[in-house]
Amino acid sequence: MLAARKPSGKLNTEMFDDVPVLQRKWQAALRPGERLPRYEDVMLGSLGRLADHIVLLKDNNNVLEVSRAGRYVQKWLGDDRWDIPVTALSPDCATALGEAAACAVANGRPYLSAAHCVRDGVVQTYDVLAMPTSSRWGSTLIGAYVNERAPSYNLLDAIFSATDEGVLSLAAIRDSEARPFDFQIVHHNQGASRLLKVPSTGLLWRRLSAGGNLLCSPEVVERLLAVVSSGNRDQFEIDSDDRNLKLGATAFGDILSLTVSDVTALKRREASFRLLFDNNPMPMWVFDAETTGFLSVNDAAVQHYGYSRATFLRMKLQEIWPRDEWVSHSEALQQIGEAYHSSGNWRHLKADGSEIHVLTFGRRVVFEGRDGYLVAVVDITERRKAEARIAYMAHHDGLTNLPNRESYQDRLRQALEHGQSGSNRVAVLCVDLDLFKNVNDSFGHPMGDRLLRLVADRLRSQVRGNNLAARLGGDEFAVILASEVSPNEVSDFSARLIKILSASYDIDGIEVVIGASIGVALSPGDGSTTEELMRNADMALYRAKSDGGGVHRFFEREMDRLAQKRRDMELDLRRAFANGEFELHYQPLVDIAADRISGFESLLRWRHPEKGMISPADFIPVAEDIGLIVSLGEWVLREACTEAAKWPDAIKVAVNLSPVQFRSRNLVQAVISALAHSGLSPLRLELEITESLFLAETEANLAILHQLRGLGISISMDDFGTGYSSLSYLRSFPFDKIKIDRSFVKDIAERPDCVAIVRAISGLGRSLNITTTAEGVETIDQLDWLRAEGCNEVQGFLFSAARPAADVEALLSKFGALASQAA
Repeated sequence: MLAARKPSGKLNTEMFDDVPVLQRKWQAALRPGERLPRYEDVMLGSLGRLADHIVLLKDNNNVLEVSRAGRYVQKWLGDDRWDIPVTALSPDCATALGEAAACAVANGRPYLSAAHCVRDGVVQTYDVLAMPTSSRWGSTLIGAYVNERAPSYNLLDAIFSATDEGVLSLAAIRDSEARPFDFQIVHHNQGASRLLKVPSTGLLWRRLSAGGNLLCSPEVVERLLAVVSSGNRDQFEIDSDDRNLKLGATAFGDILSLTVSDVTALKRREASFRLLFDNNPMPMWVFDAETTGFLSVNDAAVQHYGYSRATFLRMKLQEIWPRDEWVSHSEALQQIGEAYHSSGNWRHLKADGSEIHVLTFGRRVVFEGRDGYLVAVVDITERRKAEARIAYMAHHDGLTNLPNRESYQDRLRQALEHGQSGSNRVAVLCVDLDLFKNVNDSFGHPMGDRLLRLVADRLRSQVRGNNLAARLGGDEFAVILASEVSPNEVSDFSARLIKILSASYDIDGIEVVIGASIGVALSPGDGSTTEELMRNADMALYRAKSDGGGVHRFFEREMDRLAQKRRDMELDLRRAFANGEFELHYQPLVDIAADRISGFESLLRWRHPEKGMISPADFIPVAEDIGLIVSLGEWVLREACTEAAKWPDAIKVAVNLSPVQFRSRNLVQAVISALAHSGLSPLRLELEITESLFLAETEANLAILHQLRGLGISISMDDFGTGYSSLSYLRSFPFDKIKIDRSFVKDIAERPDCVAIVRAISGLGRSLNITTTAEGVETIDQLDWLRAEGCNEVQGFLFSAARPAADVEALLSKFGALASQAA
């Protein structure tokens, strides 16, 4: 039975409507294609009074934390703190919340559980509805609704009300000199009414001085007054015409607890004991205080432990204790007084040899004239399993069941310590899946999750013994080879693992193909700490991915140098933007038919104060990775539009956009701002994108493109023909221009396949009324071929390299003169 705090005695009768309301709200917030609804759609707004009953749990590095809690839940927890781990709460509440949250996350939907709670003798049933949601930061948040299901009841009250013995509470009444002189009955059970032969209405709130029952005799009142005055206990008997009653009195300040027993009705008292003992669903027994032998066991104990009643009564307590707990059990027995309740759990042995975890509650009793203890047993084995499950989840990935990052780091630390003591080498492998993102984009995240589980199964099949495979997050896995391994053995293992992970996967009849890349670091040469090895293995993985993927690479010191170079570039980039070290150069776009410049493509240049001009191929990817490209891109837009406003009205300016700028969701406003600041007509602005923009969030990006085109801006597809699905993009959006990649122009005079590709793209352009521009034109021969194949526009070194803004006017004049001569 689970122990938990009871926040109030008032039952919320609307509870029966709350759970389906919340379940419907969760289901209504679930969007098509999403595994979980968003936190904002379920937990924010329109909760009303339900908010008081909700605690928000979050997974912080595999530690379940209380993020927020309503007033009702705070009372239930007995703790009003936020942002604390669930384990900081009392174990009873922590177990109830943790088990419900774990089941909700595992099932991917709301999970309703019932917690039967006992604390200080009060029994209460709580409903706990855990609702998993997703957050904008990618983690899972669980909203848990807590409320009472039924009225609480007190175990002691239940027992006392069922017993034939009378129980009364008397309040002492004092005179002006603070001396007690009378009593008022403030509580009693039915047993007291029956034994005193007075209706309940004739006892409750009645003063003893008013007479009317056996307790009102002067002798009894005198004894009770002595108990209140001295604070000592007293036990005595009173006689009536047909009975002998035994009274036991205990004072708690001015409150007197009085028990009344009919010692002449032993059989009736035994019947009451049997009602409470034999028929109790909780295992109970009485054992001899001196010999520890069992004196009596109830049916629940016989059924739960599996021993027959006769066997039980021949046994002693030690026989149900595991041998390794004999000493601690015996010491606990010596320390118990009148009552006992175990602060921790014990282990007991059942008849079949299996162990259970229990809590025990005992009270000293006289049983059939022998001094003994009445013991009640609560089996908490399932609760301990739930706690073990929570502990397991803290160190394992919930999706693949592989060890998680924390567990991986602990194991690696142990392996390194063992390796240092025995001079053994430890290998760390960082494994990243190639093309996994395409699976998510093409088939959805549920398919991606199933694929990750299959990958984990293949990893488990290959990583055995002292070695370990773990999931670090996303599609990133890691392996520890803790046994003594040579570089050749690690290389062979890595190659074999890549081959196994790259074999096709059959998921519901769909063949899914991915790859794998591996980075390797070996101790002690590549590092002696977990941080060094994991960092260096990650660098090696980066090299493997850069080399095209599907391969493994060992860490080399040169990688560390390149990583440092990259870090230096990141710092230089941020400083360069602040110091205004960037500038724009412009390369002319030439209209073949008119032999004139139709526009300029703006190209970003970085003039480093010490290193000189740095290639965009080196710094643009870094700027994208660190997010600087968004601010840098806005500067390019403003600068290019401002410069183009100075040119003749017929000349356009082309600006390249990064996919990262689309993710900022501020692109349209940035373009409008640049046009407004410069006064440039939108019809003279051309924005160039690459097809990588369509690999993620296609619908959102298409919406942005339509907004830009609605302003009158031209949209151009750059590097056309190099992607695997370019034709589908022409159907997705009505481009104004497609630019033929320089790789096809370079060999157009020597390779028929390049001619065929250029001819096909030009034909597409004519059919779709899209301008075609060829990049990288360097020779007259290439220009003649492109003219013959129907290209509309060209650019390249044949006409001019990209030049500073100051040279634009000269270029326009030069081409104007050439056009006049041609005419």
